Amino acid sequence: MAKKDPTDLSVEEKLKTLYQLQTALSSIDEKRALRGELPLEVQDLEDEIEGLTTRIEKIKTDIAEFQSAVAEKKTQIEQAQTSVARYKNQLNDVKNNREYDTLSKEIEYQSLEIELCNKKIREAASCINEKTEELKTNEDALAERKSDLEVKKGELHEIIEETKAEEERLQQKVSELEAKIDPRLLTSFKRIRKNARNGLGIVYVQRDACGGCFNKIPPQRQLDIKMHKKIIVCEYCGRIMIDPELAGVKVETPAAEEKKKSTRKRAIRKTAKTDEEEG
Repeated sequence: MAKKDPTDLSVEEKLKTLYQLQTALSSIDEKRALRGELPLEVQDLEDEIEGLTTRIEKIKTDIAEFQSAVAEKKTQIEQAQTSVARYKNQLNDVKNNREYDTLSKEIEYQSLEIELCNKKIREAASCINEKTEELKTNEDALAERKSDLEVKKGELHEIIEETKAEEERLQQKVSELEAKIDPRLLTSFKRIRKNARNGLGIVYVQRDACGGCFNKIPPQRQLDIKMHKKIIVCEYCGRIMIDPELAGVKVETPAAEEKKKSTRKRAIRKTAKTDEEEG
């Protein structure tokens, strides 16, 4: 049997199919809502872990650079000490004051270099200590975030597994229903649904009002909705509107509601009367 062209559907069939699609999509939304903020929390933790990992690598690089600088300064100190020892030995063989002054200045210069190198080493050692503390703090934070991530991923996986089969079934139903709907109407419905706060693109009339925004609908417009002759949207919220009977929703008539209220009032009066007699 050939598949029916979506454009060949009557308005009534289009509305009914759209409402079935909305019901399936709402069910999928409910399944996904069970996950709550978990996907976002997992993403935030993954981003934080990535940031901490980058920071730790940067700290390790800084520590390595300071350690390299310390090693370099120690080498310079050894060279300066060797020079000082050599110059002191040469003092014993000076032949005039000029040579003595020159060697004395070299000894003094190398001694200052040694002091400067030692100062740089102390500063670098202090920075290494600070960086080491910072490294430990970040590594502890990283371990904690990784632990939190495992827990959150476990929770999310558990929820996804619980709803996976049902969600796949609903998604298959959505695909089948979408194939029956005229592409232009489907595009309009998706746009309305995307802009709607509660994700409802089509709603049925409730108590003479739009089931989406609850604004009153004029009697003539309600009659047009019941006639199923054309697609009618709410003039306030833009949602497509459908007759509750066509949507398969049982709505109590005003008379039935009034009867229920009267029954409830009589029950309250009877209870009150019984209490008085017992008192």
